[in-house]
Amino acid sequence: MSDEERFDFDRYQEAASYTGAPISTDHPIVYPTLGLVNEAGEVAGKVKKIFRDRDGVITDADRDALTLELGDVLWYLSELCTRLGIRLEDVADRNIAKIADRASRGVLHGDGDHR
Repeated sequence: MSDEERFDFDRYQEAASYTGAPISTDHPIVYPTLGLVNEAGEVAGKVKKIFRDRDGVITDADRDALTLELGDVLWYLSELCTRLGIRLEDVADRNIAKIADRASRGVLHGDGDHR
């Protein structure tokens, strides 16, 4: 690859800085949202390693570790719901209704929130 074809990351970084701006993060939903995605990432990492290292064979130790991580996911989800004034029970009820509706219409597969 020639120098002319090489992407200029300095130029990219400078251009990106024009569209970025500091965002206030002192809102009460920031911490549980960041915690939720962090813990979900930890779950995904553990699952990845099950497939990468053991061809999808799930051990009791995996189940134990995933149970702990999923508990953390649940805690952060609960906290986020609390701070948003949403009942966790309502989240669960609406999700089951949404999935059942999609299943009845044969649209479980695909993309989009409103299918």
